[in-house]
Amino acid sequence: MEHKIAVIPGDGIGPEIIREARKVLDKICKKYNHTFIYEEILLGGASIDVYGVPLTEEAIKKAKSANAVLMGSIGGDASVSPWYKLEPSKRPEAGLLGIRKELNLFANLRPAYLYQELKESCPLRDEVIGEGFDMIIVRELTGGLYFGKRETLEENGIKTAIDTLSYNDKEIRRIAVKAFEIARKRKKNVISVDKANVLDSSRLWRSVVDEVAGEYPDVTLTHMLVDNCAMQLVRDPGQFDVILTENMFGDILSDEASMITGSIGMLPSASLNETKFGLYEPSHGSAPNIAGQNKANPIATILSAAMMLRYSFDMDEEAEDVERAIQKILADGYRTEDIMSEGCVPVGTEEMGNLIAQEI
Repeated sequence: MEHKIAVIPGDGIGPEIIREARKVLDKICKKYNHTFIYEEILLGGASIDVYGVPLTEEAIKKAKSANAVLMGSIGGDASVSPWYKLEPSKRPEAGLLGIRKELNLFANLRPAYLYQELKESCPLRDEVIGEGFDMIIVRELTGGLYFGKRETLEENGIKTAIDTLSYNDKEIRRIAVKAFEIARKRKKNVISVDKANVLDSSRLWRSVVDEVAGEYPDVTLTHMLVDNCAMQLVRDPGQFDVILTENMFGDILSDEASMITGSIGMLPSASLNETKFGLYEPSHGSAPNIAGQNKANPIATILSAAMMLRYSFDMDEEAEDVERAIQKILADGYRTEDIMSEGCVPVGTEEMGNLIAQEI
């Protein structure tokens, strides 16, 4: 089977971790007789350096012509990088927001899974961790506060900043459907997170999610206020299966969930549109302080590639093969610096990629 993959190495450690993910994908091709055609795209700081803007029309065109997009990381050190002396619309992260919008990537999926081999890295007590946890946060990605109208004005000498939060029933319905469909393949449990005791947008959210739940009688729906959810994630993470929420809440909760796994370097993500097209990237940042030093953990990017196999290419067996390989390498005691513990074998970015590819 042949698929075209648009590859965005990006900034910082991006090129290094993408290189290892491609290595693993190439091994999958060899084992399962697939063909992946890669086309590189510049985005973020790398695009600014060449074109003066974080996202070009040509990059958008190439991304749209692919079957999926695999991305490394975007951005740099805001305290020293010249990219952050530009106006906000010209900075690296604006390119990422732009491509999400252009590709209509409205659903962000961020799994948070605790590997038993990394249990010591989890900041929670053993009695809280229990048998571990395995959740996925389904976040609406193209609406809400981040994409609403905003302005800063001055009236009678007083500066005022305004950010607008809005959702319509269509936006809520399509992300809810995505969450319930995913839940059907897992433990059939959706917790919808909102702030319905305060916000009109959340009250509409809750109403529409209830309507969608009626179409999935086999899936259990629970509503939870966002402040309670933030508390429950560190009190009893094992209770969660699928968390469904809006853009800003999802941004915050997914970062919290990533930290209780012990390392954000282990967590993949996917951003999907209404077809099988998606953009796949690690949840962590560009880590410019370790770029080019063979220290970065490539596992989140490799797991993102596995999500691409599963969600965009319907290659469940191949995705499971990649995940099993990672589990085996961790069980064998190999660790990059960020997940290192006593008695384990330290390896760099390249060696970790080699080990995982060899295990497939």
